[in-house]
Amino acid sequence: MKKVIIIRYAEMYLKGKNRGFFENAFVNNIHRSLRGYEYELIRQSGRYLICGFEDGYSAEIIEKLKKVFGLHSLSLAYEVDSDMDSIFEAAKLVAKPTGTFKVISHRGDKTYPLTSMDISRKLGGMLLAENHTLTVDVHAPSFVVYVDIREQGKALVFGDMIEGANGMPVGTAGKGLLLISGGIDSPVAGHMMAKRGMNVEGLHFHSYPYTNMQAKQKVIDLATVLSEYTCGMHLYTVSVTHIQEAIHEKCKPQLMITLLRRFMFRIAERHAKKIGAQCLVTGESLGQVASQTIEGMTSSNSVVEDLPVLRPLVGFDKSEIIERSVKIGTYDISILPYEDCCTVFLPDYPAIRPTLKEILAEEAKLDVEGLIAQAFDTIEKIKI
Repeated sequence: MKKVIIIRYAEMYLKGKNRGFFENAFVNNIHRSLRGYEYELIRQSGRYLICGFEDGYSAEIIEKLKKVFGLHSLSLAYEVDSDMDSIFEAAKLVAKPTGTFKVISHRGDKTYPLTSMDISRKLGGMLLAENHTLTVDVHAPSFVVYVDIREQGKALVFGDMIEGANGMPVGTAGKGLLLISGGIDSPVAGHMMAKRGMNVEGLHFHSYPYTNMQAKQKVIDLATVLSEYTCGMHLYTVSVTHIQEAIHEKCKPQLMITLLRRFMFRIAERHAKKIGAQCLVTGESLGQVASQTIEGMTSSNSVVEDLPVLRPLVGFDKSEIIERSVKIGTYDISILPYEDCCTVFLPDYPAIRPTLKEILAEEAKLDVEGLIAQAFDTIEKIKI
């Protein structure tokens, strides 16, 4: 008997003739996620098996696999010969010492002499005879023993189905550039787009020396957590200190955030085109802060010439975003008290509904192209 990990995939089975493309991406992402471990990946009908790994690493491998998008569920199983005695020996290891149980059997090999019902009935009786503290409850058991009869005289016996990340394999839905800050929202937005198969790269705007290097490290740490779901990513950082100083010197203070965000979107679109990204992704939620009113979003969008701007959180409440950030592991990093660039020169009363005419009048006081060119000179690429 040997331990294996059963991998079941999610939506890919709906893809018909294109399924091979999605499965190839899925397999590549599994390999990228498990880089550094020794194992063998075997394809079976409708699933994959991870074999040949050291037993001591099984928990680590499962944690890695749980973050691979496209994976519906997984199970740590025993692979044994398909005779009932061998299945029983594995079932004893899966079964709990007390409680109620049932056996669920499946015959992948239809030539097997027993039906699924026969297997469940016989194995259940063997377990009851072995342990008199167990009782059968087919409606609400405290645990389940699963048996999967496979081809070539093998069976898989397991007790748990561990939920995976679901979604679609990263790399099957193009590339997006995530405007990532040190806050709660943007990492969640990046995670949501990666779940739909998008390859996500990050762009972070900083205001050093007004913000310290701990604020930058905070974003690197957030990108590192996010990269566990995206199978790696690049994080680009760019300074907007000089832009904020120019706005502060020449423009109305209540428009600081609106004008700064217009610069950010211009820089983001141009950088996205350089790296082959097909859209911008933000963590904006409608009405959450002054710059995220429909007027503020319209102002930002108006400077983006060609690429779509995706806002996967636009209809989310803050509590919903926090719940997701806790689940994906970014929340505790996001709430660390290091300021980001949007808190520098923050006016007491930022404009909530700025008019485009007013914005353009203030922006005319600035050397927009010169400031953007200066920002591009500061770009740093970090491989996560």
